[in-house]
Amino acid sequence: MSFVIAIDGPAAAGKGTLAQALSSHFGFAYLDTGLLYRAVGAAVLAGAEPIAAARSLDPSDLNPNTLRTQAVADAASRVAAIADVRTALVEFQRSFAGRDGGAVLDGRDIGTVICPDADVKLFVTASAQTRADRRFAELTAKGVKTDLAAILAEVRARDDRDQNRAEAPLIAAADAILIDTTDMTAAQALAEAITIVTAKRA
Repeated sequence: MSFVIAIDGPAAAGKGTLAQALSSHFGFAYLDTGLLYRAVGAAVLAGAEPIAAARSLDPSDLNPNTLRTQAVADAASRVAAIADVRTALVEFQRSFAGRDGGAVLDGRDIGTVICPDADVKLFVTASAQTRADRRFAELTAKGVKTDLAAILAEVRARDDRDQNRAEAPLIAAADAILIDTTDMTAAQALAEAITIVTAKRA
């Protein structure tokens, strides 16, 4: 029987880390839906047409090692605003969520559009400054030379695009439980989420 955990939130709030940890803890399958849009964005950067790229997406295209660049992230945010791209990817995500054994999906419209009947809905957020600090530290650790002010501007610009797009904007579902990670460690966020999910499963 399927048990679905939907996790939404803005970039660099920690939802991916939390989703992976939850899937591991409960033995559920995990889908980073952002990778779908990153894969389409990467295809567009390579010259493909957005809707065609979304319709022809294959699981083999979802390689996080090649899709974690800032250019791909920006392209992903832009193609995600295209209604026909989102439509093409909806069934892929819903099919994944319906598998037996449980599933964790993270993204920006999982609890509102993809899985409105999810068993647990979490909205993971943090201040823009905290998210920029985290992204800066992540890139610096990888040896990427970058600028904190530029990253903060990118975070705010992406928030604006995600929250104000006409199709499936980034908002918390009415019944989502908020987890603000601004002053939390990953372990603290996980502990809170495990408590929420365990109570629901009981």
